[in-house]
Amino acid sequence: MRTQVAIIGAGPAGLLLSHLLAEGGVESVVVETRTRDYVESRIRAGILEHSTVELLKSVGLGDRLMREGHEHRGIYLQWPSERHHLDFLDLVGRSVWVYGQTEVQKDLGRAREAAGQQVIYDVRDTAVFDSTEPHVTFTVDGVAHRLDADVVVGCDGSFGPTRAVVPGTTWQRTYPYSWLGVLADVAPSTDELIYAWHPDGFALNSMRSPTVTRLYLQVPADTDIAEWSDERIWDALSIRLGHGQDGWELTRGPIMEKSVLPMRSFVQAPMRRGNVFLAGDAAHIVPPTGAKGLNLAVADVTLLAPALVALLTEKDPRLADEYSDRALRRVWRCTHFSWWMTTMLHTSPDPFDAQLQLSQLRWVASSVAGATGLAENYAGLPIGF
Repeated sequence: MRTQVAIIGAGPAGLLLSHLLAEGGVESVVVETRTRDYVESRIRAGILEHSTVELLKSVGLGDRLMREGHEHRGIYLQWPSERHHLDFLDLVGRSVWVYGQTEVQKDLGRAREAAGQQVIYDVRDTAVFDSTEPHVTFTVDGVAHRLDADVVVGCDGSFGPTRAVVPGTTWQRTYPYSWLGVLADVAPSTDELIYAWHPDGFALNSMRSPTVTRLYLQVPADTDIAEWSDERIWDALSIRLGHGQDGWELTRGPIMEKSVLPMRSFVQAPMRRGNVFLAGDAAHIVPPTGAKGLNLAVADVTLLAPALVALLTEKDPRLADEYSDRALRRVWRCTHFSWWMTTMLHTSPDPFDAQLQLSQLRWVASSVAGATGLAENYAGLPIGF
């Protein structure tokens, strides 16, 4: 097989890139290790930045988002006996939307299928070769295939094969705690997300839909989920989220799913070698506290698509040559913001840390400058920042 761009990974980054390339007249083939059913059912983050929403709308992918998504003006910051609302629209004129990555994935899959996009699911033994003739090899049902391309893009996550052929410098940090995340079949108890600092550990009251709630607890990194019964989870959430505080109540319901999510940061530079490029989690991972993972992937491919169109249709390499530096500037800004949110809200054994965190939370909640800084970063900087 031959195509202009071989895309490894059919997650949101890979399918959105194929969509944007097609708009620019560049053909692509997408290969994916998992089945389509698996890719469209895995649970991931659900907060979309303002720039992500505007991008999806501008390329014809925002209709269902506008019908079924939920616009949020801001978030609540909380610590024992206090809860403060930060209104992003008032502070920076931009909101965020709650719309699960699963739904973005479905919208992209349907759009690419309707356009006749070639996506090969359930492949095995994927290997990427960077040379004067870039190509990808893989097997399907035991049959070997080779896909030749002018460019290969790795949108294959942190454990995919593409990163290995793009050597560079890596920076990483593993946090000493994890998130225990649950999906509960109960209507959300809050109109907007609650980020709660508590001496027992961080908690987050999020949501997936008007009938499904997503909640998180800070737990030790070596947590065995079998030790956390549904009752224990709800009891911890009630304490950390302030059940009964000023009359607010956390509504309990059946827990449909629970898992432990490690917390880490990872950045690789550069995000290109020759005609092989990286985008999304293949190049960077952030802890979920700042809601940046999916939005960074969207920003990457939004920069990369016009660069590849110019490179392949006009033989103009300038944007492609700038891609890594431009993408990494935003990556590091979001990595810092995610670190800042994480360290401000997650408790440690050191009581000195606790006083610093409370001081910082009070400053953010009471200072227009502090609240504006959080709002600007959370609601999202312009793509190309």
